Amino acid sequence: MAGEKSESVIVHGFWASPYSKRVELALKLKGIPYEYVEEDLKNKTPELLKYNPVYKKVPVLVHNGKPIAESLVILQYIEDTWKNGPHLLPEDPYKRAQVRFWVDFVHQKFSGIMMTAAKTEGETQEKALNEVYELLKVLEEGIKSFYPDGIPTFEAENLSLLEVVASSILCLFKAPEEILGIKVIDPEITPLLFSWVEALRELSLVQETIPSHEKIVALLGTLRQLAINPPSQS
Repeated sequence: MAGEKSESVIVHGFWASPYSKRVELALKLKGIPYEYVEEDLKNKTPELLKYNPVYKKVPVLVHNGKPIAESLVILQYIEDTWKNGPHLLPEDPYKRAQVRFWVDFVHQKFSGIMMTAAKTEGETQEKALNEVYELLKVLEEGIKSFYPDGIPTFEAENLSLLEVVASSILCLFKAPEEILGIKVIDPEITPLLFSWVEALRELSLVQETIPSHEKIVALLGTLRQLAINPPSQS
């Protein structure tokens, strides 16, 4: 059954998209071979537009010709479809609900506001960074229930859905730290969160899936310059 289900798996993604990378990470954790199609977001393939006609965005997972869009929906589909390999969600319904709650928190709260901080200056940037710091404190308190004895030594097989989603976003935060010359995830303020992210960043599977620090720094630097000093219209 598992072999039949995994015979054709295609991911349409973008190299710098945390939403795409979390899908790839989940597939790798499950040991599911897949074909990857890199999308040019300024010139999207006809297949992407066909498979995701509503949002026209990456990622899209195409399993045996059937498309699934939106990263969290795709992750749930992966968990429901491939029972082999590590489970991304615990069996206990309450624990599953708690994981889903914090997955949604990380997904909803961090990507947009961190990008705002990286692309602005002055009061707008200060406001965005203050919001990031407050969100990180909330997350610090939230993950304490998952790790009452401190952060464990992670192996790929014991990553949950929360770690998959967190890896795709929080493990990239060193790039805006370098661009802005600040500390975002501070071990003095959020020590558990800092240790958590560092432990995830050390995993070889995470390292080979998320974009390199240098590439993200270069991309953010370009986006920041374009936002602060837009080219003149002639």
